Amino acid sequence: MTVGPEQEQRDSSFAAGVRAGGPFAIAGLLLSVSFAVGAQEAGLSALAAVVFSAIVFAGSAQFAAVAIIAQGGTAGAAVVAAALVNSRFLPMGAALGPSLRGGAVSRAAQGQAVVDASWALASRDDGSFDRGLLFGSTAIMYVAWIAGTAAGAIWGDKLADPEALGLDALFPAFFLALLLTEMKSRRAVGVAGLGALIALALVPVAPAGVPVMVASVASLVGLRRTA
Repeated sequence: MTVGPEQEQRDSSFAAGVRAGGPFAIAGLLLSVSFAVGAQEAGLSALAAVVFSAIVFAGSAQFAAVAIIAQGGTAGAAVVAAALVNSRFLPMGAALGPSLRGGAVSRAAQGQAVVDASWALASRDDGSFDRGLLFGSTAIMYVAWIAGTAAGAIWGDKLADPEALGLDALFPAFFLALLLTEMKSRRAVGVAGLGALIALALVPVAPAGVPVMVASVASLVGLRRTA
């Protein structure tokens, strides 16, 4: 499925996306410094931490994987946990797909640009997505994420305790900011509340990543038929 001329005219420029993603890129840079420090404490080399960020580019999944490795878990367990945490991208990708151009392979390649912040920034009230905002905002966030990881990997041993600097609070604050930007209607508030209740109920009893995956089912409440 491809978008029509009207949709193309409504897409913002790549530069507009870069500007919109700037504040999130700054937050991501600080988060990635914290990730690199934690990754090295878990036994990863500086190069491995940077490559990890370059390939995965998903903060929650990376932090989950490093936490498991630090606790003595296997690489396989870390991969599974990361995959479960990233399962939220399945419904996000399904929602984005109709707004992308080209065939299935092309749209799949474009979908690799999706991260939480860019998806939220590009989302329109009518359910479609702004490609320019999506690609531009992801681009600057990707550069910042790699740069922060490299800085943390190289100079991490010279930093104070990340918790003492408050870096550990950035991650939940980051997602809270994304949530608040999306809560524009009663439907959105209801979906967010249902998802939170599901996750809170499962956190004490389910493995890492599973609460996020199951809570994403709440997004189905927001589905509606469009013409």
